[in-house]
Amino acid sequence: MSLYDNPQFLKGYRQLRRTGQGINDALEIPAMDAALRGLPVEGARVVDLGCGEGGLAVRLAARGAAHVVAVDASEQMLAAAVRHPRVRYLRADVAGFDLPRGSADLVVSSMALHYVEDFDGLVARVAGWLASGGAFVFSVEHPVMTAPVVAADCVVDDYADEGRRERSWFVDGVVKYHRTIGSIVLSLRRHGFRLESLDEPLPTPAQVAAYPHLAIHRRRPPILLVSART
Repeated sequence: MSLYDNPQFLKGYRQLRRTGQGINDALEIPAMDAALRGLPVEGARVVDLGCGEGGLAVRLAARGAAHVVAVDASEQMLAAAVRHPRVRYLRADVAGFDLPRGSADLVVSSMALHYVEDFDGLVARVAGWLASGGAFVFSVEHPVMTAPVVAADCVVDDYADEGRRERSWFVDGVVKYHRTIGSIVLSLRRHGFRLESLDEPLPTPAQVAAYPHLAIHRRRPPILLVSART
């Protein structure tokens, strides 16, 4: 069962998104939209990995993408996904999902790939899906956040030891995978990608003044956002 189909987890996650107490609306969504702004989305064949309720997929369709294949393992998230005539939702585990070679122009993922154990294998598959000049744009939980074996606010530890981490987030035993920034970049380069940008979205002082819960995110970056081209 997908983590997002756990009723207790899903209730907490949806409450977080509904109240705007997370980092998505304030940090991740604006940073992702900025990274995509310079890419030729109109007419593009898009794949969205870990699409959740379809927010990013629908934004790209609204910008003129020819079609968006939006993939997620959660039955509940897909049941609540926003419908759009150029978005096709598929229930599948991103870790094993595959597509024909050259069938996409843009692959995106929003805060999902830190749940994937074999990141290098995923990057290899994405490289095969993309046509020449295609782009891969994704955000993940920042490695300084995933690093500690025992999580503690603003403590960076065990950074060099990549691999499985367990966290308590609405429920116990949430599994994520830590990898360093260097490892992420090396996987991209190994499979023929050229790094376009590397961003660490942070709240501004004005945002912190307006939304005090964001203050902790000026002490360490919560998100890593990467854009790369074939």
